[in-house]
Amino acid sequence: MSQLPEYTKGQLALRNGQDKPQIWIAYKGIIYDVSESRLWKNGKHYEHWAGQDLTPELVDAPHTESVFERFKAIGRLSPPAP
Repeated sequence: MSQLPEYTKGQLALRNGQDKPQIWIAYKGIIYDVSESRLWKNGKHYEHWAGQDLTPELVDAPHTESVFERFKAIGRLSPPAP
């Protein structure tokens, strides 16, 4: 995974299914492309919006983190600037 390109939160935010056609989400520092998922059409999945880090929101999800195995990891979320 260290070979994956790095993206900022701003770049991730643009991949929300509205501003650009890609639908990306981040979890534990890895960015996943969920564009092909019928559950993420238009960048929304229940009360979750694409284009952001969903790590803290998984606590309330009815599924485990294994759900991310279904999606292609396309990048890493760059750490916030100091």
